[in-house]
Parts: sequence; structure tokens; C-alpha cells
Amino acid sequence: MVSDFLSESPVIPYDVLIVGAGPAGLGCAAALKQCGVKRLALVDRREVGASFNAWPVQMRMISPSFHSNPFGQADLNAITPHTSPADFIHSEHPTGPEYARYLKAIAGYYELEVKAGIEIRGVERSGELLTLLGPRKPLHARFVIWTAGEFFFPRQDIRGSEHCLHNTAVADWSELPGVEHAIIGGFESGIDASVHLARLGRTVHVLSRGEPWYQDSPDPSRMLSPFTIDRLKDTLRNAPGKIRFYKNADIVEVARSGDTYCILDGKGEPFEMSTQPILCTGFRGGLGPVASLFEDNEGRLAFTEEADESPIAPNLFYSGPLLQHRQSLFCFIYKFRARFGVIARTIADRLGLAWEEPLRSWRERGFMIDDLSCCEDCTCAVESGEEVAPAEVEDYATASRP
Repeated sequence: MVSDFLSESPVIPYDVLIVGAGPAGLGCAAALKQCGVKRLALVDRREVGASFNAWPVQMRMISPSFHSNPFGQADLNAITPHTSPADFIHSEHPTGPEYARYLKAIAGYYELEVKAGIEIRGVERSGELLTLLGPRKPLHARFVIWTAGEFFFPRQDIRGSEHCLHNTAVADWSELPGVEHAIIGGFESGIDASVHLARLGRTVHVLSRGEPWYQDSPDPSRMLSPFTIDRLKDTLRNAPGKIRFYKNADIVEVARSGDTYCILDGKGEPFEMSTQPILCTGFRGGLGPVASLFEDNEGRLAFTEEADESPIAPNLFYSGPLLQHRQSLFCFIYKFRARFGVIARTIADRLGLAWEEPLRSWRERGFMIDDLSCCEDCTCAVESGEEVAPAEVEDYATASRP
């Protein structure tokens, strides 16, 4: 149920306030509800699943959904143990709006209170409570979980990025003008954009620092997904357009002169295009206003292994794609959801609530992994050795310019 915060008197204090109403926020909230937490609310400056509703119409979830729940295996895109986007949406790779519809159904089923239209600018301690900064009326809670996602915080570190179009600003690739495009960034979002544009008959130049299309890793977060590789193979073989790949393209600046865009690497090598370059350079992450509360003394993000809690601000937790432990990235839903039950258990225990039986299914279905040694070695016993990279790759420093 969604409520307008400014139209009602706030309940002070809450037991738990969650900043962000995306997969992480809703998943943590559902686990806490299972433990009997009553005074609980989610706060979001937009609405449930807003980032998914903003996806380009062609974009799909890269992790597959399948209704394997009856066999004890949770759908990879599910945020609770007993739901399945595949069963709800009837799609293996949901669109953004389809997945947002699943998230809204979760909020309704668990009767989660969502306070929309509120921007939180930080967290500070007020005695025994934590206070969310930003709303006209203060919001206090014993515990805060920060779950703001990445999509609305694009990384635009290149000089002259104002001359570029970040991929998050594209609503429909078919509406992009021009027949030839330069894409800066060759990982998931860069290849996704390239595939859609090539299928529309466009010529695409992918400029990448490394060669992610060749990269293999025991951690699936550090390589292209099988879904993306399959689409890339099909596009290279069958699409009316063309994709050209350039490695060692460490782009540092984009300049504009009239109708010409000049893309420069660190050595000043130019790459000129008549269409606006597309930035597929990732995101800064949603920790933003509270990042300093999760930093260690070397300036790196740090989370307690016991419960993904701030190491310097007790009772402030984080859940979402920036989560890291040891050498493992928890940047996909099926990864960071593994800690929903751990956070819920910790908070329930501190509130004096029973959690073992309420969270039993969360542990059994992989939503409560507290042994992080399982995440350290993801190497498959059998290696395929198959190359999945495109054939035409040029070195940026020596390649002929379009």
C-alpha cells in the first residue's frame, strides 16, 4: 500500500525504515514482515520499481526466470522464496515494466507501507534512533536499511560527457537518429545497446578499455552473461547492421565542433562521429549521501560480514548491487538477495523477535547465506574453452577511423 507522507502524521519512531523501493528494499521488507516486524516502512523518491519502468523498451533482464520453486530452486529473479517472476509474468527474460509489475505485486501481497515522493539526503543519529534527513517531517527509526539502486546515478566521468547520451536516457533505441553510432563501454549495457542498434540496421562502433567480449571469469559478474553472448552471436550473424569492436580505447574526452563529435583517448587519438556518442559506462551507485558511513580508513566501501551493516554506524545496513565481500561482487538480484535473510535475522534478533522458523524457507531457498566461503570459489569443474568473441576486433590506437 502506497501512502503520501506529507498528508499524514508520521509514526515516530519506526522499528525499521528502508530507503528505496526496488528489489533490495522490498525483499528485505518482506523478510522482516515474516519475522513479525510491525512498524516498518519503505521510503522512495519515486515509486515501486521506478528504475525498471525507465528501461528502454527493448531491454530485458539478463538473468533467466524459470518457475522451479516446486523443486526447491528459487527463480533467479525472485526477491522472496515463494514467488516467481516467470510464473507471474510468463516470461523468461522480463522487460523492465513487467518486472516492475512483479515488484508492485510483492508490495501488495506483503502489505508493505511505501512512502513515495520523498527524497532522502542522508542519515544521522539522534540518541538511540537514526533519523532520515530530507523530509519536512522527520522520520526516525531504530534501524535503517539503505537500498537505493544504481540506475538513476549514471557514471559520467569523461570530460565533455555533456555532449554524450547515457544509455539510461534512451527510452527506445529505434527513436535514436542516425545510421552510425559510437558506444563508449563494452560490457553488458554497451553490448545490449549495440545489439539493438545493429538489429535496426545501424553501424555500431564499440569502444572499450579492455576486451569484455573475450573475458572469462569464475565470477559471473565479471563476464558477459550467456543471454548477452547469445544475442551478440545472433546479431553478428543475422542482423542487417554491423558491429565493430575496438579494444584499448581508454576514452577520456568528448569534444563537439558543430555537427561533429570528436572522441579522444588518453593519447589524443581522435575518433569522429556525426551522431551523439552513447555512454555505456555504468553507474556510480546509490549509496551517495551515506557512502562515507560505509567506508573504511582506505576510502573503500566496507560492510560487516555478519550482516552487511555499516562498520562505523551501528544499525545502518545496506542491501543492493554495490555489496561486496572479500573478492565477491553481489551486484545481481540473485546475488544480493542471498543476504536478505541475514539482515532480517540480525534486526529481528535485536528487536527480540523470533526469526528461526519465520526465515526457515529463506535459508532453504538461498536467501540467507551467512557462510561467505561459498562465494569465494565459483570455478566450474568443467571448462568449455569455447571462444565466444566477435571476429572483428581492432586496436583503437591503430584502427582506421570511420
